[in-house]
Amino acid sequence: MTSTMALTGQRVVVIGGSSGMGLATAQAAARAGAAVTIASSDKGRLDKALAQIPEGADGVVTDTRDEDSVAALFEHVGNLDHLVYTAGDAVAPKALVDTPLADARQRMDVRFWGFVAAVGHAAPRMSPNGSISVTSGTVGVRPAPGFALGAAGVGATEGLARGLALELAPIRVNVVRAGAVRTPMWEALPEQQREALFATMAKRTLTGAIGEAEQIAATHLYLMQNGFVTGTVITVDGGALLT
Repeated sequence: MTSTMALTGQRVVVIGGSSGMGLATAQAAARAGAAVTIASSDKGRLDKALAQIPEGADGVVTDTRDEDSVAALFEHVGNLDHLVYTAGDAVAPKALVDTPLADARQRMDVRFWGFVAAVGHAAPRMSPNGSISVTSGTVGVRPAPGFALGAAGVGATEGLARGLALELAPIRVNVVRAGAVRTPMWEALPEQQREALFATMAKRTLTGAIGEAEQIAATHLYLMQNGFVTGTVITVDGGALLT
C-alpha cells in the first residue's frame, strides 16, 4: 500500500479534475501508476490540467448537470476501478429566504445531483475491488450564515455515501470532508483580501494553517488504496471543528 506505484493497472476517473483538489488527486493517482481520466465542464481548463498530469492521462468535457453528458463520459472510459468526485461550483453566501426555490434547486445540481448521476453510470462498470470517494465540506457540521443550503447539500452527500456503501458493496464508498483549502476557487477575490481571509481561517485551526489541495488528494489516494475502509467520512480540516 505504501508503494508509489500502488495503482498500476487501475483506471481512475476524477470528475472536477481540472483544478484544485481534483487536479491534485489526478496527479497523485497518476504518480501512483493509475491510468487517469479527468472530467470538467471547461475545455480550456481541461487542456491546461492535462499538461500538468503525467503522460497517459486523458480528459473528457463533461457537464455534470446533464445526465447524457455524464453517461457519455463513462461510455468513453469503459471499465474503471476508482471514481473521485470533487466537482463543485463557486457559490456566494445567500440567505434561504432570499433564494427562489428554482435557484435553491440549482445549487444542488453539481455537488449533489451530479454525484448521483456519476455513481449511477459508473458503478455498473466498476471493479468489485474499486472505490468511490466524494469531497464534502465542514460547512455541513459547522454552518455559516448564508450557507444553509450548502450545509444541506453536504448532509445529503454524506448520507448518500453511507447508503451507497451498503448498496454497492463490495465497492467501497467514502467521503473526504474538507476544511478551508487553498484552491483556485478563491481566486475571484483580490489577492490582498484573499490572503487576509486565509490568515483569519488559519487562526481557527489547531495546526495554524489552512489546507492545501495536495493534502485532500493524499486522503483520496489513501481511500483508493485501503481496501478495509468504507462508509466513512474523513475530516481534513486542521482540527478546525474542535475550536
